[in-house]
Amino acid sequence: MADSSHESVQEAKRALAEVGYLADEPAALVSFLAQNLGKPVLVEGPAGVGKTELAKALSRATGRELVRLQCYEGLDEAKAMYEWNYRKQLLRIQAGGEAGWEDVQEDIFSSDFLLRRPLMQAIASPEPVVLLIDEIDKTDQEFEAMLLELLSDFQITIPELGQVAATTMPIVVLTSNDSRELTEALKRRCLYLWLDYPGIEREMEIVRLHVPELSEALTRRLVEVIEMVRELDLKKPPSIAESIDWARTLLLMGAEDVDRETFTRTMSIIVKHRTDIDLVAERVGMKLPEAPSPAG
Repeated sequence: MADSSHESVQEAKRALAEVGYLADEPAALVSFLAQNLGKPVLVEGPAGVGKTELAKALSRATGRELVRLQCYEGLDEAKAMYEWNYRKQLLRIQAGGEAGWEDVQEDIFSSDFLLRRPLMQAIASPEPVVLLIDEIDKTDQEFEAMLLELLSDFQITIPELGQVAATTMPIVVLTSNDSRELTEALKRRCLYLWLDYPGIEREMEIVRLHVPELSEALTRRLVEVIEMVRELDLKKPPSIAESIDWARTLLLMGAEDVDRETFTRTMSIIVKHRTDIDLVAERVGMKLPEAPSPAG
């Protein structure tokens, strides 16, 4: 796919909307700057507000391949960057027979035996990519320090092969659910964007973009109820994606309103913890009107 950078903030915003992501002004601005300044973007905010989706939308809008590194506790350099294929190396040594160690050593430490992990894939790619480093807050500060060095130079040194430098500049998006404070050094290196749950009007726009068949009145009612649910102290508030799933569910069911019965039947689409279900049923479900009695 051909790389397509955008020449203005409004053009970036329009391109994101065309691939299904309604960016507000701050999100459109950092998307535009990421393409034109070559700086990584750090996107923080609660889970489910569209941080990961922004990187995916940037990939679609610019025609770049998405390379994703999903972070987790204990992630190390080998799993993020590269490691040697030890099993393949062992087989090569065994197949070497009478060959001397010098001959085999030169062979097994060639690029054919290298396992390229996401960071290496993004650096070594001949085509420009979007590199998504998802949930960076799950890693430790040692990993952060390694990443900071990589983002400064966009090159990796492999002792056995030498230096691998980026020939194209990736768009780098880091996301964080704000579960721990990231280092100041990493924040200084990045453009910064805080994403929160959208207001009612904005979330209506998002839902109607993805489920245009749902009436405006029902969309508004759905979003208002979602807002009521998010105001509670839940283990996991409903994400924007779950709002869209709920809209699709109501459409398939032919629902005309979000009454108590409809809400109770479909609540598991947006609430997914047992204790949350009980709380939401009590604090939100009981406030909704009962379904009208069938005429007869």
